[in-house]
Amino acid sequence: MDVKKAALLAGALVIAVAAALMARSMFSGGGAPTGPASPQAGAAAIPQQALDGPQVLVATKALPVGTIIEADSFRFQPWPKDLIETAYYLQGKADPQSLQGAVVRNAITAGQPVTQGALIKPGERGFLAAALGPGMRAVTVPVNMQSSVAGFIFPGDRVDVLVTQTVSGDDASNPLRVTETIVRNLRVLATDQRTNAMDETGKPDVRNFTNVTLEVTPRIAEKIAVSQTMGQLSLTLRALADTKQDLDAAIANGNVTLPNSNDPAAEKRALTTIASRPEDGRFGYATGGDVSRFQRRSMPPRKITPQVGALVRVARGTAVEQVEIRGN
Repeated sequence: MDVKKAALLAGALVIAVAAALMARSMFSGGGAPTGPASPQAGAAAIPQQALDGPQVLVATKALPVGTIIEADSFRFQPWPKDLIETAYYLQGKADPQSLQGAVVRNAITAGQPVTQGALIKPGERGFLAAALGPGMRAVTVPVNMQSSVAGFIFPGDRVDVLVTQTVSGDDASNPLRVTETIVRNLRVLATDQRTNAMDETGKPDVRNFTNVTLEVTPRIAEKIAVSQTMGQLSLTLRALADTKQDLDAAIANGNVTLPNSNDPAAEKRALTTIASRPEDGRFGYATGGDVSRFQRRSMPPRKITPQVGALVRVARGTAVEQVEIRGN
């Protein structure tokens, strides 16, 4: 290698080393300003300002209109003094236990302070109307100890509704006894007049009740109203995992439509809406014959009695004539 090429190579190496050192110095922030107006100083000042403020009640998750407040719906968080409003719930001046069972009147985003005007407590005017979703109705169903899961149904749970009836034909000694599921995945709004599942100490309060108020669509409200004239209604409590499994099956079968976007928040909202909607259709049923071999599995026969004055066709050989049935 001649001297000229060696000198060029050495010069290039020196320039590369100098560029590497300059880049390292820039990324390490050694030359960045550190005055009060710098981004580093501003980012450090915000947490310090927040820690100096009082504890404010904020939402831990998005709370749409109609959400029933639970224990994990909010938490206390430091807040800047200059941003405190009189409508906020402050630690030491507000009891979070008293807010459980309240209903969200105005939508609250995650991390947003909960204001007094955004909630409606049980017993206040408009409470039940605020708990209902858009287009939904409230219907009350009479139940007893056996048909209400022995009092272990609480506001906020989801249930299926069953109707048990007896269908009699000409054979009155052996009617058809059948129980069928008429609607599924209904949200419980209240048991009797209680809208909170907790007692004063924050523990689940198991009570016997005679009425359950459910959130339904107008069509389902009609079905439940007529079913009360047909037989006895029963409620079955749904597991939390059931809704997830039904949703996965509906997505796999193409029965639900998800938003065509890459927005995870929009997809989550769509999934929540789909999972919480009531199901109206024809579901499973069980007859007395499924339980006992001495019971019926099918409808009993019914004898058709012609009405007086009706015309019937009578065949005598090859001749056919119409005969009017007359009364005595």
